[in-house]
Amino acid sequence: MAFAGCGSYFGKMSVAKYGRVASVGVRIPVRASFRYNREGSCRGALSRKQIHSVRVRRAIRRVCAVAFVLAGVTCCSFGLFSLPAYGQTRESAPPATGARILLLPRKIVSGEHATLAVLDVNGRLTPGVRVNFSNGDRVTTDTTGRALFVAPLDAGRISAVIDGHPGRVFLTILSPTEASSDMLQVTAAPRVASLTDRFELSGRAFCADADANNVTIGGVPALVLASSPMSLIVLPPNDLAAGNADIVVSCQKRVSEPFTIRFVELSLEANSSPLSPGDRRTLTVHVRGTPRKIALEARNLAPDIADLAGGNPARVSSSGGENNSAEFQLVGKQRGNFVVSIRLLAPPAPPQPAERP
Repeated sequence: MAFAGCGSYFGKMSVAKYGRVASVGVRIPVRASFRYNREGSCRGALSRKQIHSVRVRRAIRRVCAVAFVLAGVTCCSFGLFSLPAYGQTRESAPPATGARILLLPRKIVSGEHATLAVLDVNGRLTPGVRVNFSNGDRVTTDTTGRALFVAPLDAGRISAVIDGHPGRVFLTILSPTEASSDMLQVTAAPRVASLTDRFELSGRAFCADADANNVTIGGVPALVLASSPMSLIVLPPNDLAAGNADIVVSCQKRVSEPFTIRFVELSLEANSSPLSPGDRRTLTVHVRGTPRKIALEARNLAPDIADLAGGNPARVSSSGGENNSAEFQLVGKQRGNFVVSIRLLAPPAPPQPAERP
């Protein structure tokens, strides 16, 4: 989810890709630069040849969506994604030392490529991060904050971790026979997802290179963060409205049947006063777009500053009903900035077919 909050402030983060990726399936060189002026407007230093489609122009406008985050002692993020253009720009790329979140497709295919992504504590794709696999393989994220890797030949289960950080991510290796398919299929998708956070799709015949997949939500291209022939991790497009939206996935000339996901809006309410050792702080998450109970997960990304009640991660269910909300509790350990990432949890299910006109 793309909301940043320090205390009771919320700012919607930009959802534009940087570096060589400017739109789903469209590449732009790393040297493309973007400059912000004092009024917050943005200009892209792109040649006419680079601006060759409506989709690229739309992506440039998305880069221009400036995100505002207030400085403070209490900071909380909703799965932040702030993806500016790096290269010849005044804004430097996030340092590799800030990497915290590793995104990997849940299933990969023996001997075939797949794409992973790494995010920092502010949800920015982070270049130059080394990822270590349990079989001894190592890859480093490129200028887009992602890396293409080859799955091991032996079927089974492996794990990966950001170099120097705890928190392993496990993935399953399938044989080519198990994964083979002549047509692109989406076999599992969440029934509900956040407007501003990633969600996962399972299926067959996806493209291993994330940029080669084309996922549209309500007819608007989304961002594929990580991918394999069996799995996609997708970020919804900017300015998507709460409610049901039809989704279509395509790769090369293969196209899925349209299906529907309900997208909900999450907002945060929190006290912005300084946190001292022993202080208790309540983080209230409001859910708009459904009266149903929603499962939420909070991860404490600064455990030296505060403890998260219920463990790390902590999971709760929203109240449901008209005033749908959930609460998380923090206990201060020392003065400083604490960071909590809160995500919506939705179990995968057979995709719900889109309604025919």
